[in-house]
Amino acid sequence: MIHSTLEGSARYEGLHPLFKEAFDYIKAHDLLALESQRIELRGEDLFINRMDAPLQIYQPLEAHEEHIDIQVLLKGRERIGWLPRALCQEPQAPYDKEKDVIFFEDTPASYVDLVPGDFVILYPEDAHAPLIGGGGAVSKLVVKIRLR
Repeated sequence: MIHSTLEGSARYEGLHPLFKEAFDYIKAHDLLALESQRIELRGEDLFINRMDAPLQIYQPLEAHEEHIDIQVLLKGRERIGWLPRALCQEPQAPYDKEKDVIFFEDTPASYVDLVPGDFVILYPEDAHAPLIGGGGAVSKLVVKIRLR
């Protein structure tokens, strides 16, 4: 997992061929003004889910096999739990290929707190539990980038 701010995103743009395009789009548009929706940039290779979501005290860990997540906080405060996927021992169900997700009951090893303008990059080896908080809601982006 990588945690940084949009101001420092250029440092990470070389890690994947589509990262720069994703960060450029985010910086060039007022995505907070949009309602929750899917924004298509390159079909399943690169898209953004703009969402408003409630925070919960507990969220299960999740991981993906086909996509990298870049989660960008637009409004509110969010905590994200993290555990190396290799350490996950308690799947809730088998991997769902159609939704590209598997959920785990394992406990995160660490947490990161996001404020508006922060982002995390989550690779398939990063099991993560987003949307943790003591109530309220956040506005955020979940950028999905297909692995190459």
